[in-house]
Amino acid sequence: MLPIRDHNPSGRTPYVTYILMAANIGIFLSYVGIMQEARLINAFWIDWALIPARLEAGQGTYTLVTSMFLHGGWMHLAGNMLFLYIFGDNIEDELGHLGYLLFYLAAGIAAGWVQYISAPGSVIPTVGASGAIAGVMGGYLLLFPKAKVDILIIFIVFFRIFPIPAWIMLAVWFALQFAGGIGSDPDAGGVAYWAHAGGFVAGLALISPLWIRRGGPAFWDRTDGRPPHPQARYRIGASSIPKVGQQRRPRGPWS
Repeated sequence: MLPIRDHNPSGRTPYVTYILMAANIGIFLSYVGIMQEARLINAFWIDWALIPARLEAGQGTYTLVTSMFLHGGWMHLAGNMLFLYIFGDNIEDELGHLGYLLFYLAAGIAAGWVQYISAPGSVIPTVGASGAIAGVMGGYLLLFPKAKVDILIIFIVFFRIFPIPAWIMLAVWFALQFAGGIGSDPDAGGVAYWAHAGGFVAGLALISPLWIRRGGPAFWDRTDGRPPHPQARYRIGASSIPKVGQQRRPRGPWS
């Protein structure tokens, strides 16, 4: 269930979102050349990735920020940038450029702390913008729960795009992260589920003052949980899989 776009156009150019995307991509390109060199990339992670054991020893607190701009591979980077592109512009529109930047960094730092708390002695490096972007998604859920989000569902040889309310997609995503955190061993590496869940909750908490100032539940009543402007319209359709018709073949001794 992969989101590919929302129907929620922003009212201003999301410069900070674009800058964050450019920073993540640029930094990744700066070290991707040493990804296959174990000694070099491990030394790089030690310097800049979030390693809970280092934080427990009182070292490397700066990595709560630097780790947010590192990624472990092309797909890791691409997935995060897709989510940031879809949801970031609307939160930037609501908070303003500076407010959004502070929101993003605060959510990412909170996500890093939650990951640290989940396994304080772990020596597994944690990298990725996922925690900060999860915060953006949490904020989006509170402000636009019924905004339409197009998701791509792929099943073996066919795909289809479905528009669904944002709250369904975001609630399912959060539930998967929370369940993954409970069922995973944080010392074994893999997906940083608790960073995702922590960032999401942080985003909800950080956007709450704005939501309350707008009336809280009364704000939802006024907008019906939808963006306060016309939603974008896209043509949605199923994939076209060519079908081969039956053909008659001449009868012969092989029939």
